[in-house]
Amino acid sequence: MSAAGAAPGVSASAAGAAPDVPAGAARAVPAGAAGERLVVVDDVVQRYRLPRERLFGPAPELTAVDGVSLQVMAGRSLGVVGESGSGKSTLARLVMALERPTRGSVRFLGRDLNALPAEELRRARRDFQMVFQDPYGSLDPRQTVARIVVEPLTAIGRVDAGDARERAAHALASVGLRAADLDKYPHEFSGGQRQRIAIARALVTRPKLIVADEPVSALDVSVQAQVLNLLQDLQDEFGVTYLLISHDLAVVDHVCDEVAVMYRGKFVEQGTPQTLFRAAAHPYTRALLDAVPRARPQTRAGARRRSAPAPRHDFAVDPSRGCAFAARCPHAVARCVDQAPELRAIAPGHEVSCHLAFGGGA
Repeated sequence: MSAAGAAPGVSASAAGAAPDVPAGAARAVPAGAAGERLVVVDDVVQRYRLPRERLFGPAPELTAVDGVSLQVMAGRSLGVVGESGSGKSTLARLVMALERPTRGSVRFLGRDLNALPAEELRRARRDFQMVFQDPYGSLDPRQTVARIVVEPLTAIGRVDAGDARERAAHALASVGLRAADLDKYPHEFSGGQRQRIAIARALVTRPKLIVADEPVSALDVSVQAQVLNLLQDLQDEFGVTYLLISHDLAVVDHVCDEVAVMYRGKFVEQGTPQTLFRAAAHPYTRALLDAVPRARPQTRAGARRRSAPAPRHDFAVDPSRGCAFAARCPHAVARCVDQAPELRAIAPGHEVSCHLAFGGGA
């Protein structure tokens, strides 16, 4: 799945973001970045073994990611959205090679990360970094900002102390902080400033890819707008590529060139924000859009009508077979339970995994 260049279709304010976050403008590809496949994830599966329910019984398994494939082009942004427990953060850890997949491969610039020797993987990490969700938990309160920001440099290899501090100061300046802040501690900063420090830490190695796992969900709405604008400015300046994990549709609308909707470890729909937000084809995507709070619902009855109707089918649903969303889908038919739909193109640049989207309700 390559990140296509199209303008988002739903304004951030309409989707629940701060009104001072402009959306809808096309994002330009940084010079020299177009056409290069930076990340290729091929049929990745990740299963976890759970505690045994009986002493001599088999250990059950949980499938967190189930056959996901994607491509991210250099200089572009891919957003992965879905509710909690859909497998988004697991996918982010797999892309970062923090976990080894049960099956499949993750390639970065053509190299299989899980096939690299430990030392070579450590050196490769200078090109991909991560921003975590909680700026209060991801920064060590006992370390100064200088030590926090230069930590990736020291972890990757030897670096001159003077050069490291200079690069840290430059990274802080890139996110709107001062060099004088290097000798302060995290508790001296607000939540938004802490997340800027976390972004500076990711930038200090001058990476090609930043994986951002819910980077603004712990921040106030007005601060979210500032951080999102910062991410776009950094992409324009440095040509960095983003893999953005979020449950907030307004965030991916504002930042991302392409969106993949994830449910129970699978991609169920993918396309540009304009396509998904205006012509969603999968019932789960439509349910996510209907769940977005509106600032001024017209009536209480209208607000109730936007909620997804309850499933109305009289057949048993086995989650291990058929469509993963069948148990919650109000439009499910018998075929949805018996046969798992494949992710197929319904229009150029728009793919969906749903029998009904292709008229397969029989």
